[in-house]
Amino acid sequence: MAQAHIVSSLLLLAPLLADTDPLVSRPPGSTEGLQAHFHWIADHVPAFRVPGGRIHILQSPDEFYQAMKARIKTARSRVVIASLYLGTGPLEQDLVDCIEEALRCSQEEAAADLKVSVLLDYTRGSRGKNNSRTMLLPLLQHFPEQMRVSLYHTPDLRGLLRLLVPERFNETIGVQHIKVYLFDNSLIISGANLSDSYFTNRQDRYVLLEDCQEVADFFAELVGAVGDISLQLAPDDSVHMMEGMVHPYKGNRVDFSNSAQQRIMEVMNSARTRQHMLELDSMSKVESGEEHSDTWVFPLVQMKPLGIQLDEVVTQRLLREADGDSTVYLTSGYFNLTRTYMRLVLGAAADYRILMASPEVNGFFGAKGVAGAIPEAYIHLAHQFYSKVCELGQQDRVHLHEYHRPDWTFHAKGLWYYLEGNDRPCLTLIGSPNFGYRSVHRDIEAQIAIVTENDELQTQLQQEQDMLYQRSTEVSGSTFKQPNRYVKLWVKLVTPLIKNFF
Repeated sequence: MAQAHIVSSLLLLAPLLADTDPLVSRPPGSTEGLQAHFHWIADHVPAFRVPGGRIHILQSPDEFYQAMKARIKTARSRVVIASLYLGTGPLEQDLVDCIEEALRCSQEEAAADLKVSVLLDYTRGSRGKNNSRTMLLPLLQHFPEQMRVSLYHTPDLRGLLRLLVPERFNETIGVQHIKVYLFDNSLIISGANLSDSYFTNRQDRYVLLEDCQEVADFFAELVGAVGDISLQLAPDDSVHMMEGMVHPYKGNRVDFSNSAQQRIMEVMNSARTRQHMLELDSMSKVESGEEHSDTWVFPLVQMKPLGIQLDEVVTQRLLREADGDSTVYLTSGYFNLTRTYMRLVLGAAADYRILMASPEVNGFFGAKGVAGAIPEAYIHLAHQFYSKVCELGQQDRVHLHEYHRPDWTFHAKGLWYYLEGNDRPCLTLIGSPNFGYRSVHRDIEAQIAIVTENDELQTQLQQEQDMLYQRSTEVSGSTFKQPNRYVKLWVKLVTPLIKNFF
């Protein structure tokens, strides 16, 4: 056992010490290599080394939609989908039809090797008479051996609370928020859901990892693990738990969380072990002249209801250790930073450029009832943060921007990290978290940190960041004096009470 531990430790250290490791080299304009800044991420999560040329940034909702449809049609072994929900319109039906066509072709080839796994949130996916479940039931009925639909139910919505909270508001307690779209050995990581606005005029972020088997295997296993602890949808629209699994709201709360945490961490720990064992082989391939792996992909998972907070740990350290010569671009569709993230941004040395939705591109703009007041709550939160920036004299270092685009909504989130002397980012965070209370404490989230020395990928990331910020204006004191920034007194009063739910 002791020898095995020593070997494991050496394998863990190998990628950090080897001369061939891309993180050790020093990019132009930087006095330190990327290793000195980011190697610590591998202490917390698996680290996948891939060629940067296989990673592509998608720019638009339509490009995201078309990429999904094209890859579903050509999938041969697996399609894995994780999203908050699936919409019920014609574009969503077209996506379902693509899945049906792929499954039918698989059967006609007499192999029936294609497996399709869909993970959605139970509350959001069950809302209304026509919903995500009714969209997927025909596939379950026609392809019962090849199709799996799992509906995650937060353990925090239970008992009297579950009976009293109305259907439209029950998802505020916590949801399955991971957005992963996987086709054989390629996958898209995004913050976008599967509904028509996300395919047409709702700006998000999307990264395509092409032919990256180890990363695809990891996310297939992660989605599978969350699926295992979720309710399984049957062809008759009933739901049940897999045998031996604790029920999320009928079973004991602690027992569910403990068993769920164990299942998820099995995936994380197994992936780390595999990557350590593969590292020597990977290094030998680099030395033999094969395709150069100049990029690292770190999967970050946040599932606080299950006692998992890996994304939070990594994000906090990134914000805390951003030095005075660095610039961090941070964007969120819903600006509601946690107290800790706010404190770290205000106390850091780096320059911060924070992009948020202007009121008219907020996803809740124009909504009926109480939801229609949510954009005002975000205005109030942004005003409070801006006032704090000014109070601390940080306005030369921390800048707020608002995204504007007629007839569009804004849902992009993530981070770009620029080291001193570089005009392109070497790190990005991309995925489902919004950096708010819900992302950290209530929902099930996943994103990836990409650390790269690949010139083309860095250029793509810079262009993506620039594209988003070009449609923005910088916030000033006069911004909050505009007529459309008026916040009703009752909204100001209730915002502190409800901000942890949206």
